Amino acid sequence: MFNTAFLRDTDKLSEFKIDLSNKFQAFHDPFNGEGTTMESNWEEMKETITSTYHEVLCHKKHHHKEWITVDALDKIQERRNKKAAINTKRIRAERAKAQAEYAEVNKQVMGSIRAVKRKNLKR
Repeated sequence: MFNTAFLRDTDKLSEFKIDLSNKFQAFHDPFNGEGTTMESNWEEMKETITSTYHEVLCHKKHHHKEWITVDALDKIQERRNKKAAINTKRIRAERAKAQAEYAEVNKQVMGSIRAVKRKNLKR
């Protein structure tokens, strides 16, 4: 299952369309090859679409609430990256700096989520 919620973001959608159209250029004339069957063409097309989904959208890790926006999901991903950076730091000063950056991003994420949730509840 892929995270199709990212397709609501116009940048991700255009990136997906461009990648998919570039990969389908090879299938412009699918029946010109020797020994190609409908089944083999289908398998190639299916593999192309699946690989494009993997590259652009990635797998869906959790079932997010419908009201969480793409921007909020991006901020959550940034927070995860900051948390991973904390765990990789070995020097105390670098770790403290990474912790401060994480705290700042965490405040932004929590504020963003609260604002989106309030906005959604008012509807």
